[in-house]
Amino acid sequence: MSLKLLMLLAIFAVSQTAFALTKVTASVDANPVISNESIVLTVVADDSVERDSLDTTPLLKDFILARTEVSSQTSMVNFKTSRTTRWQIVLIPRQTGNLIIPALTIDDHHSKAINVQVIEQDSANSTQQQDIFITTELSANDVYVQQLLALTIKLHIGVQLQRGSLTEPNLTNATIEQIGKDIESEGIVNGKRYRIIERTYAITPEQSGKFTLDTPMFSGDVMVQSKRRSGFLSFGETKPVNISGDKLTLNVRPIPDSYPIDATSSWLPSELLTLHQEWQPVSSQGKNEFKVGEPITRTITLTAAGLGKAQLPKITMNAPNGLKIYPDQAELHSNLTKERLISQKRQNFAIVASRAGEYILPKITIAWWNTVTNKYQQAVLPAQTITVRANADLPQPPITNNPATTNTLSNSVSNNPLINNTADPLLTQPIVIEKTSYLQWLFLALWVLTAFAWATHVFYLKRNNSLNTDNVKHQKINNHYLALMAACKQNNAEQALSLILPWLNNLSSHHDNIEISTLAAALTHINNEAFTCAINDVQQHLYGKKSVESSWVGEDLLKAIQQVNAAGFEENTTSKFTLNPN
Repeated sequence: MSLKLLMLLAIFAVSQTAFALTKVTASVDANPVISNESIVLTVVADDSVERDSLDTTPLLKDFILARTEVSSQTSMVNFKTSRTTRWQIVLIPRQTGNLIIPALTIDDHHSKAINVQVIEQDSANSTQQQDIFITTELSANDVYVQQLLALTIKLHIGVQLQRGSLTEPNLTNATIEQIGKDIESEGIVNGKRYRIIERTYAITPEQSGKFTLDTPMFSGDVMVQSKRRSGFLSFGETKPVNISGDKLTLNVRPIPDSYPIDATSSWLPSELLTLHQEWQPVSSQGKNEFKVGEPITRTITLTAAGLGKAQLPKITMNAPNGLKIYPDQAELHSNLTKERLISQKRQNFAIVASRAGEYILPKITIAWWNTVTNKYQQAVLPAQTITVRANADLPQPPITNNPATTNTLSNSVSNNPLINNTADPLLTQPIVIEKTSYLQWLFLALWVLTAFAWATHVFYLKRNNSLNTDNVKHQKINNHYLALMAACKQNNAEQALSLILPWLNNLSSHHDNIEISTLAAALTHINNEAFTCAINDVQQHLYGKKSVESSWVGEDLLKAIQQVNAAGFEENTTSKFTLNPN
């Protein structure tokens, strides 16, 4: 080993033993500090130590630790090497007043405690304007369970922002969803210009009681003037900033005892709830008069203030015999107006009348609780009477068993003296054929043979048509059944739900020729618990409150469909489900 190498190793060994932790210092970037505004605590150790050597637990008593950054640095000046480890801890005061940052310990070395004065923003002792602050506004502090309230957050930024993010609000046992997109604007507060970012949340508490709402916290880096200068140049540096909004208290009331248990719908707390209907086509006389075979569209709109669109109840329309109902998928809309969320459900019902007459559609009732008057109310669409006229454009059925025609023929026969003459006794006597020729028997035999051949031909034609019809029906059933099975296996809830009625109608027509027009009718006709549960799961996924967050698996519906389909085609056995023609 060479002499130079030995000398280098000796110098390296001496330099390693020369470094040792001797001092720990702590400082803050601002004092006093405004409430809800963060300060940066810097702790420096004059040696290279592990990042977890600093215990920050004593800070949690009076401060919120937003974030911590650790860095190490080694420098050499005049062949003298120095090492430091630096902690930058962003703190948010938990309260106003005089707070103490306690002495912090690293390897038996202690920093000095620091007194921090925290003052209110509007306090007379506050001489500086905040660069970044958050304002919060709640539409109501006293609400019912499942009553929607709006939280409006405004982030004011008065400095150059390098980066930033805003957390979500938090409330125990509540669903929180942002409404719309962020709105940016500019404004002047106390003579200082700010960039304002506004965000609105819809909050629905799911449990009664008293709660504290944690508003969002801003975390980012802002540009500040550097203390280092070089000639005419000045350098910019970034400073970590964390700002929190005020905590808000909320009182959530339970469902009132006066709300009827047998209400027509579930608990609906709202400021206003209305039902509206429209008809297409519109009669010129303003009456609900239509024609046979003409499609009728009834549009029902449910509007509610203070409810989310996922909370709106299902609209059900029943119809008497002679009318077929085909409901479309409901359209849902929400709009925030003057800190009030307005939600709408708009649903079209196609009505087809098979024969002329007058029909009465039952009334539609939605029960709800008025949060303004604190009273139970009902939104009602009264029973509707529609008149369906005969349609001259449609082909008319042949006239059979017409009493007028029958009477006319009877009168003409009775008045014809050649046919019915009771005055002549000879005409009333039976005619007796005493002689018959062989030609008569020949013609009779030929007529019998012809009739037999014609009957045989008709029999085979009907048999072939019946077989062909059964094959077509069976093929249609197979097509709908296979498509429905494929939708279930692909977990496609919307497609599976749309194929239920075509499959059931083909299945029922193959046996009892029953027409099923709605899912409600299908569940009534089919007495199968597994099928009912599977259909409810599909509808809950598509239209329920947490439809977006959840995923649907078609295995249960597939098993129920296979069970119903097998029972429907099974012969000489007891069916596993029943089709109720009534």
